[in-house]
Order: sequence, then structure tokens, then C-alpha cells
Amino acid sequence: MINFNGTLQNENNILSPNNRGYAYGDALFETVKVSHGKILFWEDHYFRLMASMRILRMEIPMHFTMEFLESEILKTLEANNLKNNTARVKLLVNRVAGGLYLPESNDIDYIIMTKALTIDFYTLNEDAYEVELFKDYYVPPSLLSTLKTNNKAINVVGSIFANENGFKNCLLLNTNKQVVEALNGNLFLVKGTTIKTPPLADGCLKGVMRTQILNILKDLPDFTLEEASISPFELQKADELFITNVITGIQPITKYRKKSYKHDVAKLLLQKLNVKVRLLS
Repeated sequence: MINFNGTLQNENNILSPNNRGYAYGDALFETVKVSHGKILFWEDHYFRLMASMRILRMEIPMHFTMEFLESEILKTLEANNLKNNTARVKLLVNRVAGGLYLPESNDIDYIIMTKALTIDFYTLNEDAYEVELFKDYYVPPSLLSTLKTNNKAINVVGSIFANENGFKNCLLLNTNKQVVEALNGNLFLVKGTTIKTPPLADGCLKGVMRTQILNILKDLPDFTLEEASISPFELQKADELFITNVITGIQPITKYRKKSYKHDVAKLLLQKLNVKVRLLS
């Protein structure tokens, strides 16, 4: 069952070919982790969604409050017998059908979909995780690139490239040839006691887990945090590389080209993150 504008119904009865998300990529989405009825980092997700809707000039309904959407998410989880489990929730907002590139209306529809997850807290995956640069296409360093829209062609093609070549993931470059992010999350680089992550101005996604890690690092005086551009040459000089997103938490990169990496800082940050999650629960 999915939630379409507040009505629970079978997912096969939803998508029209006139849906603007399908026809023009005129849609935004949030991927949210819910643990036993508690939406993790919900405030950050909600305010990112509201800011993104404003940037895309969508009309935000008066009832679209944080409390309303939380209740709709929980209602959908309950309908799928997932209220007392850990689940992945996708909240998708698209402009209503009508018009060509120029929409007839800025009103929106929303869809909520759920899927069960097997692990409650974040765990460190220490399996081999090799990545490569994806250089077929580049991310423009613009405000639109920081939004979680469903214009994800580069992520799709990059994922196919990674799969065909035996890599677990790829790192994306912007048009200035700076490393921006991974296909499914933000990138962090550790060199000594300095931890770097690309700034939003480089075109990386404004990730919710990125925000959590930045906040955790601000309270760790042993490390220096930099939001600064990362060149491809820095990757092989790093001590650690890791990827962050709200579903996995922190994914250490074990190999890039001929360089292998440790994951000591990733392990430390994951412990801090799980403390934060427990306090939220």
C-alpha cells in the first residue's frame, strides 16, 4: 500500500503518463529512515524538502506541516505493518499534471512509499568497497544540483558503469573537475586530523546525513573540519574516504585505484552517530 495525497491505495493504480515527475522530472523526494515509529532526523528532512519546493516554485499547501507529514508517514507504515519495524520511506512530491515545460499549476501531489529494513542501528560495513571516478558526464556546480530531484540520469548511468566494471560505487566530478560526491551519498576525506567534504557551492547534494556528520565533527576538537573543494589528486593521498547517506549511515571506501584505506575515523563517527540515534529514539 502507498499513500497518495492522504489516501492509502494499491501502488499499481497511481502513475499517470501525464505525471510531471514522470514526464519532465518535475519532482522532489526525501529518502527517510524510520526506526520503530521514530523518523530519524525528521526536522532536517522536512526543512530541506520545504526549501527545495520553494526553489522549484512549487506551491506549499497550508496543511503541509512537519506534524502532518509525520502522521502521513506513520499512517503508511502502519498500513504496511511496519510501524514497529525499521523501514525506508520515500516521500515524493511532484507538481500536478498539466502544461508542457510551463506548468498550468504549481500545486502538488505527494506519494509516500515504504520498504522494510533489516538493521535498526547503523553498522560498519568492513567488506571490500572499491570505487572509481565516473568521467562520462559531470555535475554542474549550481543550486539545482544540491536538491534531491528525480533528475538522476547521471546517477543511473554511473551505477550501470560501476556494476559493469566491478566497482561498488563511483565518485562524481563537477564541470570544474572537482570531486563532488558518490552516486548515492556525500563524500568525506580524512588526511591526518583534517576532514574535508565538498561545499554545496561545488554542486554536491545537501545530504541530511552530511549535516549530521558535520554537526558531530564540530564537537570533536581533535579534528579540523573543512568544507572545501577536493581534487582527484587528493584521493590517493588521503588516509580515509567514506560515503554518507541516511540509510547506510557511513560507508568506508577500502580501495580507489592502487590505494587502500583505513576506516578508523569512520568507525569513531559511526559510534557517535548511533549515540545520536539512540537519543532520538
